[in-house]
Amino acid sequence: MSSIVLLTVIMLSVLGLVSAVILYVVAQKFKIVEDPRIDLVTEALPGVNCGGCGFTGCRAFAETLVESVSFEGLNCPVGGAETMGKAADLLGRKAVAVEPKVAVLLCNGTPENCARTSYYDGASSCRVAHALFRGTTDCQYGCLGCGDCVTACKFDAMYMDPVTQLPVIIDEKCVSCGACVKACPRNIIELRKRNKKDRKIYISCANKDKGGPARKACKVACIGCGKCVKVCPYEAIKMADNLAYIDSFKCKLCRKCASECPTSAILECNFPVKEEKPAEPAVTEAV
Repeated sequence: MSSIVLLTVIMLSVLGLVSAVILYVVAQKFKIVEDPRIDLVTEALPGVNCGGCGFTGCRAFAETLVESVSFEGLNCPVGGAETMGKAADLLGRKAVAVEPKVAVLLCNGTPENCARTSYYDGASSCRVAHALFRGTTDCQYGCLGCGDCVTACKFDAMYMDPVTQLPVIIDEKCVSCGACVKACPRNIIELRKRNKKDRKIYISCANKDKGGPARKACKVACIGCGKCVKVCPYEAIKMADNLAYIDSFKCKLCRKCASECPTSAILECNFPVKEEKPAEPAVTEAV
């Protein structure tokens, strides 16, 4: 009986030793040596894993930076130029300058401008509402007001205004990660060039209907008249699908288009108030 137990112990020991040797050989053959610079670059990144860079997280972005020959097309919107500069120094590369951006809402369909014609009593989700019906107004392109974009923002840079029933973007907190852009099923949130003092001019409308129906649905809708296109000296405005669009990288903020818009669909943000010209004195003829 004891010999059987002894034999069993010996066989199990030999089997364990053989298995250990096999595992060691396999581990050595297929082991992956990770570049230590990945950890260094990861530590230099913000670590918020927002996906704004286009990758699943900061570590995945760090791996791409280490493997890439150039930083062309690669950017961390949260960290900005400072973070990309640190990563470039660690890898002995040159950071590519990227224009900072900020999110804007391409809709001004407040209850005052865009009358509610129906009531939605369903899941509080823009994506669900968008899949079920056209919206609570006659504009099928406007904001649904459920706040998916606010929920998606990891930086508390957005909130829902109870009066306008629209999301408000806090420029100082926005890091242009693009989470709100992806969350919006109507594609009415856009990342635009961030100018000095956060000044911006843009068409706050996404309605592609013709002028009459668009204006009937919303008082401040773009009616596609093209006046803004004609007056722009920098060719920064184009028309497509009955809707004007201002290229934020071509726009020089001259503000000529805003004064030409008959429906006030063009918003001017963070500009000083224009001073009104004093009225010229009336000329009286001598009798």
